[in-house]
Amino acid sequence: MINSERKSKKDVLRESCCLNPEPESVKDHNFKTNDFFDPHDLLQVKYEMLRKVKVDKIPVNKSASDFGFSRVSYYQVHKAFDTQGFVGLLPKKRGPKNRHKLSVEIMDFINELKQKRRISPQEIAKKIDHAFHVSVHPRSIQRALAALKKKRHE
Repeated sequence: MINSERKSKKDVLRESCCLNPEPESVKDHNFKTNDFFDPHDLLQVKYEMLRKVKVDKIPVNKSASDFGFSRVSYYQVHKAFDTQGFVGLLPKKRGPKNRHKLSVEIMDFINELKQKRRISPQEIAKKIDHAFHVSVHPRSIQRALAALKKKRHE
């Protein structure tokens, strides 16, 4: 890689979802006076916030405030770090983690419908709403069927 093609630290942090969205809220002295400490590095900010309480015996409220976090957020970060180590400091993927509306029962229902005749995702969504009183977007049905088809081929 040529030097001119090197990514900046901010770009790398952004791509890895570790860019602190509010670096200006970090008021800790070290982050203001020492280049080693980067207020844009969310992992470093979280770790230093925890370290200040554990090692330097700074009160939780003060530490959280100095690093741009609430007291509740401090305890969430603390718990994540205690249970998972540094991995716990990484941001978590937002939103639902699985298909909560498309249960096994509903997927079986969809498969039965698909076996009987050719049916559109819009029609399937209507039938699911009627049978289970669950509103499912047709695109969610398409994605679930594609994932099921892919799984069968593997």
